[in-house]
Amino acid sequence: MTHLAPEIIALLALAATAAGFIDAIAGGGGLITVPALLAAGINPVAALATNKVQSSVGTASAVWNFWRAGRIDFNALRIPILATAAGALLGAAVLSVADTRWLMVLLLVAIALYFLFGPKVSDADSHARLTPLAYASVAAAIGFYDGFFGPGTGSFFALSLVTLMGMGLTRATAHTKALNLTSNIVAMVVLAGAGHVLWVVGAAMAAGQFIGGYLGSHAAMRWGHSLIRPLLVVISLAMTAKLLLDPANPLRAIVQGWF
Repeated sequence: MTHLAPEIIALLALAATAAGFIDAIAGGGGLITVPALLAAGINPVAALATNKVQSSVGTASAVWNFWRAGRIDFNALRIPILATAAGALLGAAVLSVADTRWLMVLLLVAIALYFLFGPKVSDADSHARLTPLAYASVAAAIGFYDGFFGPGTGSFFALSLVTLMGMGLTRATAHTKALNLTSNIVAMVVLAGAGHVLWVVGAAMAAGQFIGGYLGSHAAMRWGHSLIRPLLVVISLAMTAKLLLDPANPLRAIVQGWF
């Protein structure tokens, strides 16, 4: 059992508040909270498990605000939510099977390039390329990824909803939170069942996440794509840089070879 001083727990709660704000808008809050948990001396598995607890609360806060504002159509999400849950359950069950950091780097770079140089993304809905049933397979794949790794999940959901379901960026962000909440809760239950969650730390950070998610969702609805688009780019590139700095990442050696 990891015992932390009250001031360390307070700092973790503060980090979670900032992460909740960013997560509600563009995803990527784990870029703040996971390193903070590791810096506090928590082992990696417990850090990831505890992060799921506080992230679930922050995402739930954002979902509640988006839903109250009429931005989420849960009827259209019924099948994708079930698929996301199934994917997350399977992903959490095979947590240690594969190292996907190299794949995530490529996906995050692609997301950043899309929002920088791709077609202009607005808040207006466009023609959907997939039906909700067809999109369920995409949701299941992203849910699987979130179940056994996680960082960048919100960005992946947002991009897929914009490009495949024809949603405007603010609406896609709102629906992303509903899908991400599903995968977070499923993964949290699996990891908690295995005894990896630090509940006191998770509860303190959850309070911060709730506040951050509340403020972030309101900011997203007020400023829309003008705020979401640049944050998606920044978060994607920041997570890419962090992953490439990891000595264990197989892509790091490749990138170093270029120079």
